[in-house]
Amino acid sequence: MTMTELATCSAKGCSATAVWDLVWNNPKLHTPDRRKIWLACEDHRTSLSDFLGARGFLREVVPHDVDAD
Repeated sequence: MTMTELATCSAKGCSATAVWDLVWNNPKLHTPDRRKIWLACEDHRTSLSDFLGARGFLREVVPHDVDAD
């Protein structure tokens, strides 16, 4: 990713800049230490968190580190 490209939200059809990392794993598929990340804009933070949380996958929500892009 170049300096001009920003990470975008993982919500279907959304092209907004991500400001949150939704850290998750599926305990039926992943080892306990394995973490995956969905990116979320401010508008989709709750809906994506609710989706992962309802399945017991959500581990934490942290601010997205732009410098890591």
